[in-house]
Amino acid sequence: LSTTAPSDHDIYSEVGRFREPIREIKKPSNQMNLTENELEEEVTRILTGDDPNIPKNVCKFSFKELCYKPDPPGQGDNMAIHFSMKGSSMHIDSEEYKKFRKMNNWRQDMGSDSDELDNNVDDMTMTTISTRTSTGHSKNEFDYTIRASQTLNNHTASCGAFTEPPPITQYQEEINQWQIYDSYKSECLISMMEHMHEGLSDKRAGDRLTSIVSEKLERVEPDSFHNKKMENILNKVERLSNHNAQDDIYDDFKYWDDPQDKYRTDEATLCPLWKFSYERAKRKHVTALCWNSQYTDLFAAGFGSCDFARNGKGLVCCYTLKNTSHPEFVVPTESGVICLDFHPKYPSLLAVGCHDGSVLVIDIKTTSKKPIYSSSLRSGQHCDPVWQIRWQDNGTSKEYKFYTVSSDGKVANWIMNKTELKMEPMMDLKLIDSCAGKSEDSPLHGLAGGCAIDFNRKLDNLFLVGTEEGMIHECSKAYSAQYLKTFEGHRMGVNALKWNPFH
Repeated sequence: LSTTAPSDHDIYSEVGRFREPIREIKKPSNQMNLTENELEEEVTRILTGDDPNIPKNVCKFSFKELCYKPDPPGQGDNMAIHFSMKGSSMHIDSEEYKKFRKMNNWRQDMGSDSDELDNNVDDMTMTTISTRTSTGHSKNEFDYTIRASQTLNNHTASCGAFTEPPPITQYQEEINQWQIYDSYKSECLISMMEHMHEGLSDKRAGDRLTSIVSEKLERVEPDSFHNKKMENILNKVERLSNHNAQDDIYDDFKYWDDPQDKYRTDEATLCPLWKFSYERAKRKHVTALCWNSQYTDLFAAGFGSCDFARNGKGLVCCYTLKNTSHPEFVVPTESGVICLDFHPKYPSLLAVGCHDGSVLVIDIKTTSKKPIYSSSLRSGQHCDPVWQIRWQDNGTSKEYKFYTVSSDGKVANWIMNKTELKMEPMMDLKLIDSCAGKSEDSPLHGLAGGCAIDFNRKLDNLFLVGTEEGMIHECSKAYSAQYLKTFEGHRMGVNALKWNPFH
């Protein structure tokens, strides 16, 4: 849209004075051609205060709901400050302005004295400012002072009080181990009686009991012979006396050599040295023997009965060559002992296999005459006698394990937990026909009775099992359903076997 001004002729003429400017509509070259409907259409636009540069898809982790949730922008996020300046203006109706006005009026009323004082102060401040600017140590062009340095600190005063020291008495008494034991024992008995008589109305009976117990304890004389230290001393004296009495036998044990063995090619002499006995084992048979792996002078003997129809209680005795007169450790068993084995790393642990199918674990370090672990029907046990028992190194595991074989046809793994002895059946010994035309794939019905077991020293998963049928089976822990190899050559039962320690 453009307008044209009137010409000079029209201005000076009367018609030109009242003539309106001519309006011409000019269309740009790049203008769009819109229809009447498009021209009449209303286009509305809403102006908001949101900042388009602020992201709207921000997510934050919610620790309450443990997931990421969108975080919308807040009220102050879209605010943009275009200009800000710090000033000292105050509102007229504010309390601050009223205080300032009151202070100003008070200064005006002070008179000429206050004006002179102010002038002096101003001169002093100007001199300090000039000196500081000349030295270059001031922080700014105005007077700078620390407010804390203008405060006054109160003087500290110390106060003390003297008191009389508490009274001191000297006490001297000699005490020994038995007096400590007697006092401790009396206190324990008195506390037990107080718990027993707690809640009773009559307290005189409790006082009488405590007095009676204290009198009895005072009458008891300390026994210096019945203690652990004295027992160790007596054991050493007994060993020394036996060594002196059997000096010739100990010399033969170390140095005896028969010169006639040079002339005997097929025979050799056997020199008997000691005879070990025990009164409670006189009517029993020696059914098992095992030497300790660490202490070479210590061995364990198992007693039972070879007459299985009259099998009764058994006995485990630990003997040492240092004292041949009496066993060092004795443990009775409910059934006859069949096999024994010491642990290869922990020489105090002794595993025992019994005639009734149960197993025991004995710790010969303890003074108790009871086994620390024993199997039962609840934890599991064999149905027939346990003919062989073998420890195996547990490696990195903290659980101790040993294996047993029985004539019921089962090889079992026993695991010692903290509270119980657990049985895990490892393998069932299947019967195999020894005829030439048959192989291991044609088993007979039933199970073969196991008599002996031994593990490979280098490969822990391999073991040999000897059976009552005269066969030796090579087995593995990984394949419990079949044999790896079967060796035939006996017509009677294989009661003992062992791996070659060199190959």
